[in-house]
Amino acid sequence: MAEQPKADTVRLQAMSRAFISSAALFAAIDLDLFTAVSQGDNTPERFAARHDLSTLNAERIMTMCAAAGLLSWQDNTYVNAPDVERFLVAGEDRYAGAWLQFMRPHWAQWGDLTTALANADDARVTPRSVVGMTVEQARRYHEATASVGFGAGRRFARDVDLHGRRSLLDLGGGSGAYSIIATETYPGLQALIFDLPAVVEVTREFIARHDAVDRVSAMAGDFTRDPFPTCDAIVMASNLPMYGSAVIQDVVHKSYAALEQGGEMHLVGEMLDDDKAGPTDAAIWGLAEALANSTGRAHTQSECVGYFQRAGFVDISIHAFIPGVLTRVAGYKR
Repeated sequence: MAEQPKADTVRLQAMSRAFISSAALFAAIDLDLFTAVSQGDNTPERFAARHDLSTLNAERIMTMCAAAGLLSWQDNTYVNAPDVERFLVAGEDRYAGAWLQFMRPHWAQWGDLTTALANADDARVTPRSVVGMTVEQARRYHEATASVGFGAGRRFARDVDLHGRRSLLDLGGGSGAYSIIATETYPGLQALIFDLPAVVEVTREFIARHDAVDRVSAMAGDFTRDPFPTCDAIVMASNLPMYGSAVIQDVVHKSYAALEQGGEMHLVGEMLDDDKAGPTDAAIWGLAEALANSTGRAHTQSECVGYFQRAGFVDISIHAFIPGVLTRVAGYKR
């Protein structure tokens, strides 16, 4: 029998220093490093001249980005990795720099996670990050998330056949990405985005920006508390871990009651596999709710199916939406 290799500290050391990789990514975005490389300032000397850095410091940050797989060294110049070229070149339609720095303001809080974990006695049903949100905070939030939200909206419109549907209710729809794309894809479909009062003001800005005022509207309210209007399709996307099991179950029950016979609901969120070993994104967003002092948590796929079953949905199915990140659970009212 072959001798098993002895455990070492390599993996643990990498985890203990992971914040350095984040810091390097943030600095590279701040300095528009990937934009510079795309535009030909792709050596330490050229990048240093572009940003008035020392050549040594330009070399340091480019070396770190190469070690992280963000850049590669080819023919004596740096080249962006394919995902970096697609999403981190400023000025391009798919630029996601704001979204990738979404958690950056919480850097110090994450450094004191131990304290947050010890202070759960007064946890809120609605996360602290949402309670009292101002319009300007909502605008910053959704301008950051829109870069990936509209990509997810396009995927939803491809994956879900809404032909024949007349009314889509979008719970916590934020920028309106799902509704704007769905109503653009399926003629005759009208959508209503149901979100908090401060958010709805920003939602209407996105609706107008995308020339969707004739097919998408927004209504202020709290979907964890308020009743839902009648509709024949419902989507709730990318806010699942913000809420605990009791809240999600109640939302799914209210959704079932609001749907017309034959209607459908789609819950899109960061869900754990049933072995609870991942994906990491679901675990991260669940853990983040400790910082928000909410009752939110990471839900497993089977738990989400259970919410649908107990509400009365049938023909329940699970779909990989964005593999390793988002899962979609769908059910129908018969």
